[in-house]
Amino acid sequence: MVLVFALYALFASVFTIGKVSLSHAQPFFIIGSRMAVAGVLMVAYQLYKDKKAFKFHPSGWFNIALFAILGIYVTNACEFWGLQFLTSSKTCFLYSATPFISAVLSYFILKETMSKKKWWGLGIGFLGLLPILLSQGAGEISSGKFFVFSWPEIALLVATTASALGWILLRQTVTHKKINLFVANGLGMLIGGIVTLGHSYSVENWNPVPIFNLWPFVITAFALLIISNLLAYNLYGFLLKRYSATFMAFAGFSTPFFAAIFGWVFLKESVPLPLWGGLGLLFAGLILFHQEEIKSKGFAVRVESKAQ
Repeated sequence: MVLVFALYALFASVFTIGKVSLSHAQPFFIIGSRMAVAGVLMVAYQLYKDKKAFKFHPSGWFNIALFAILGIYVTNACEFWGLQFLTSSKTCFLYSATPFISAVLSYFILKETMSKKKWWGLGIGFLGLLPILLSQGAGEISSGKFFVFSWPEIALLVATTASALGWILLRQTVTHKKINLFVANGLGMLIGGIVTLGHSYSVENWNPVPIFNLWPFVITAFALLIISNLLAYNLYGFLLKRYSATFMAFAGFSTPFFAAIFGWVFLKESVPLPLWGGLGLLFAGLILFHQEEIKSKGFAVRVESKAQ
C-alpha cells in the first residue's frame, strides 16, 4: 500500500509542475516534446537491454496505438488545456471521476465483478463529485460554459475517461498480449508524443518553437519527464499486476490531498470548502469499495456461462 500512495503523490506533483510549465511554453508542445523524448529513451533502453522484447504478435500494435491515442494524447491534451483555466488542485479533484468511469469500463471490458457494496461505494463517491464540479475557486479563469459546467471542466472529464480507457488497454496489452510493460509504455509514449507534436504544429505558434522561457521550460519539462513518464507511468503499470484497475483508480482519491498541499505551498492556491466536502464523500465511497476489494483479494473476473 505504501507504493500506491507514493504513486499518487507523484501524480499530484505533476499537476503542480504542469501549472508552472504552462507559464513557459504552449500546452500541446509541452506534452508532445516530453512524451516523445521519454518514449525514445525507454525504447532505446529496451533495445539495448533486450531486443527480443519487441518481437510480439502484430495485433499488439493495435492495443499500443489505442493506448497512445487515448492514454497519452487525448488524456494529456485535454488535461493541460483545462489546466490553463483551472487551479492545479481543482484539476486534480476532477480527476477523482476516474474510478466511476474505470469501474463501468472494467465491468464490461475486463469483466471484473461489482458487488452491491461496491456500487454503493461508487454511488456515494458520485455524490461527492457534484460539489467539486459546481464550485468556483479563486484563480480560475472564465472560459465559457456548457449548461452548468465550464469547457475546461468538460475537458477534464474527457481526460479522465480517456485515462481510464488507456490504463485498461495497457493492462490488456501486458497481460493478454504478453507485451513487456516497458516496451508498451515506451512505444505508447513515443507514438502519442509524435501525434501531440503534430497537433501542436497545427494550432500553436512555432516561431521557431512555442516556448516563452527556454531554461524554466527545460527544467519543468525534465521534472515532468522523470516524475510522470519514467516513474509514475511505470510504477502504475507494475501495481496493476497486483491490484485491480478499479481499486487503483479508487486509491487515486488520495491524490487531491497531495495536490491541494502542493498547490497551497508552491502556487499559493486556496481550496474552496465545497471541494473538501465533496472529497469527504469520495473518500467514504473509497472505504466502502476497498472493504469489498479486500474480501475478493484484489479483483475478480466474471465467468460467463456456456449455456448463455
